[in-house]
Amino acid sequence: MRNEGLGSWPARRARKTPHRTALIHHGTTLTYGGLYERTTRLAHALRARGVRRGDRIAYLGPNHPSYLETLFAAGTLGAVFVPLNTRLAGPEIAYQLEDSGAKALVHGPASEELIAGLPGTCDVRTYVEVGAAYDQLLASAADEAIDEPVTADDTCVIMYTSGTTGRPKGAMLTHGNLTWNAVNVLVDQDLIADERALVSAPLFHTAGLNMLTLPVLLKGGTCVLVEAFDPATTLDLIERHRITFMFGVPTMFEQVARQPGWADADLSSLRMLSCGGSPVPTPLIAAYQERGLTFLQGYGMTEASPGALFLDAEHAVTKAGSAGVPHFFSDVRVVRPGLAPADLADVGETGEIVVRGPHVMPGYWGLPEETAAVFSDGWFRSGDAARIDEDGYVTVVDRIKDMIISGGENIYPAEIEDRLLAHPGIAECAVIGVPDETWGEVPRAVVVAREGVELDPDEVLASLTGHLAKYKIPRSVVLADELPRTASGKLLKSRVRLRYGADSH
Repeated sequence: MRNEGLGSWPARRARKTPHRTALIHHGTTLTYGGLYERTTRLAHALRARGVRRGDRIAYLGPNHPSYLETLFAAGTLGAVFVPLNTRLAGPEIAYQLEDSGAKALVHGPASEELIAGLPGTCDVRTYVEVGAAYDQLLASAADEAIDEPVTADDTCVIMYTSGTTGRPKGAMLTHGNLTWNAVNVLVDQDLIADERALVSAPLFHTAGLNMLTLPVLLKGGTCVLVEAFDPATTLDLIERHRITFMFGVPTMFEQVARQPGWADADLSSLRMLSCGGSPVPTPLIAAYQERGLTFLQGYGMTEASPGALFLDAEHAVTKAGSAGVPHFFSDVRVVRPGLAPADLADVGETGEIVVRGPHVMPGYWGLPEETAAVFSDGWFRSGDAARIDEDGYVTVVDRIKDMIISGGENIYPAEIEDRLLAHPGIAECAVIGVPDETWGEVPRAVVVAREGVELDPDEVLASLTGHLAKYKIPRSVVLADELPRTASGKLLKSRVRLRYGADSH
């Protein structure tokens, strides 16, 4: 094959295990042979509509086999796949379509109204709706093999960052980036061919796609696709499909553990629980350990495809709270903020995480200046603060920009948030800095109570005494009904600041 990229994966897997199950969706089963055929037909259909090498093909819709078929079809043609976040508003979708210059858009039926309102400035010329029309399109298309030359350095995906600050930037991930990331997962997480993965994290998010789905498909396992995460349904799906592997952000695992059937659920099939997106709170680790389950924690970012650090099961307890050590084919350093990657932070000193490896993007789409700003001597600057211990294990402290400087002391909100989550009445929390005439800024806790609990702000603050240094204890507590998050569950601190950072609270 001349195609060295992801577009060749269905063909390579079909020649090895054509009859094994690749995807399950709502009771419908698709084999690897079937995935290859449908991917090939879709590639022919898109080519017939003018899509060529290098063109961008966008996808808008929930988790569905057509998402992966479109991704692989794009790779088959040497085109570039652009996944779109289903929770974005029309103008935000329009921005990403315009910014990427997408020529084709495959979308779910729920997006009809949004698509009808897209401005004329969008360059999309081909629209394909998932459903009966999509299946007819594939049925009428050719099924001859396509072997477009694609190299590991060619761009495979433009994945937009979550946009927690400013407008989202399109991280260009090459076929090599995604392949090396999948290899890292296979090496460090010991995936097997009989893996059965529950894919409830959104595929448009880098972890759901790249840390779970693609490695399982590369290995020849089965992915059970569900449109959206539901904590009650999750327990049933694990038992019904004998799920062995699942990924989630801490919020997802927290909601599952709160379900009435948690204590008696049959979780005997589970081998791996992979968690990322933010540090896993200590109480959540304990709740799963009581069920005999251990988190495989990790740390990454869209720009690194995304895996950078990984904490294996052997050290999950002794190094609890750590994000682990670099993946096998990753290099990670903790350096003094603002200085060169060669200026390493001392053991225990807080610094910035920088990453290098074959899984790290070459840059942002159409943004050479922004790309240059985040690379230093070949290292990607994460903007995340961390400490490294004497054994080389890295503990992520917080986003550097989220750090609170109070009276000259550096305060990292994640440390306070972890302690707040140990409170039995708190379901979610966020700590932000607010202006203070004496100290410059001081911490404020924004908390969401567990169902049926009435929180007393004074009692919440009192519960921190003796656990945190006095200067770290928030000066105020604000009760909220919910916290703003991205579709992947990541907390939007910028929106928390806008809403709760005023002095009037």
